[in-house]
Amino acid sequence: MLPKYKKVGKVLSVSMVAVLSLSLLAACGKKEEAKTPESTDTSAVVATYDGGTITANEFDMEQRVMKFLYPEYAQMMDMDDFKEYLVKQEVAYEYLSGKATEEAKTAGTKAATEQFDKMKASVQADQWTEMLKAQNLTDQNIKDYMTRIMTVIKDKETGVTDDAIKAEFEKNKDQFTTASVRHVLINFTDPKTQKERKKEDALKIAKEVKTKLDGGADFAEIAKKYSEDPGSAEKGGLYENTPVSTWVDAFKEAAKTLPLNKISDPVETEYGYHIMKVEARTEADFTKLTAEQKESLKSQLAAAEIDTFMQNELDKIVKEVKLPKTEKAEEGTTEGTTGTGTEGEKTTEPKTDDSTGTDTKTDQGTTGTDKDATTDEGTSSK
Repeated sequence: MLPKYKKVGKVLSVSMVAVLSLSLLAACGKKEEAKTPESTDTSAVVATYDGGTITANEFDMEQRVMKFLYPEYAQMMDMDDFKEYLVKQEVAYEYLSGKATEEAKTAGTKAATEQFDKMKASVQADQWTEMLKAQNLTDQNIKDYMTRIMTVIKDKETGVTDDAIKAEFEKNKDQFTTASVRHVLINFTDPKTQKERKKEDALKIAKEVKTKLDGGADFAEIAKKYSEDPGSAEKGGLYENTPVSTWVDAFKEAAKTLPLNKISDPVETEYGYHIMKVEARTEADFTKLTAEQKESLKSQLAAAEIDTFMQNELDKIVKEVKLPKTEKAEEGTTEGTTGTGTEGEKTTEPKTDDSTGTDTKTDQGTTGTDKDATTDEGTSSK
């Protein structure tokens, strides 16, 4: 595993489990069978490992599925060292899924099938079709990818004990602590002019806002007038019943520790200054976790075991990687670029039904950029 991309691997690992482990009750699909030559793949072998190979066509499929599910990594696909990282992860999932039990394969198929159906249902039919078309994929390509990942996770979950789940909960209480928070953000960038705002100027405005709120002004009305957080301003600055773990550190700590209904002093984050009021907070309690939440913790532990394999064992089973180098245009030339303004445009990412202004992964001013939250990047259908 390339140390340089260790964090990216964790992101892919954790985010995929988060996406795929919402429910494990899907109807059972057919079991994954050994590879058969449905079509003759005559493309070059790009990786050889104990027990198998990855061909150029298979790796191309892997990258296209990755771009579909993780468009934020699309630009990295042209980097030779990142491609080497991805092909090694494809090897890992091929290798581990091949060693999985039949029970794990069945459970993996169930989990992947239901989550695929949920994901597809959350997107307009024509939009889904365009997303697939953009990467030259089919529904089955995505299902196969998810199934392979979930098969490995289910296999690793078999060794997870109740004590381990409880210990994981204690380390990740923030994941299950929710709060309803109103805030006014004064950004370090003026949204009207897009010019940088001095910290002292932002702080001055934030203090003026606090003075108004301390004087009895309605928080919702003040937020609509002054807040520069597009994700919450029109809702009176409210993020309702949101896991505190999704917010950047300073905002998260304030949400966890502020006395209820007290107007905070300005809280500084990388986005600007926030005047906050916590209206409600639900503390995490292991005894009150749902079966689904416990299943999520189990998946995280499985993902950690997979991550350990990636770091400590993967290089031992990879015999050879022979990826062609990416061709780079000569410096100073413009060949191949038309300047249409659409270069690097991202594929629309599947969204959940919960796509309101409280989407804590996209709203400005409160969310973190670290997606550390389920299974390393999976493998393509063979």
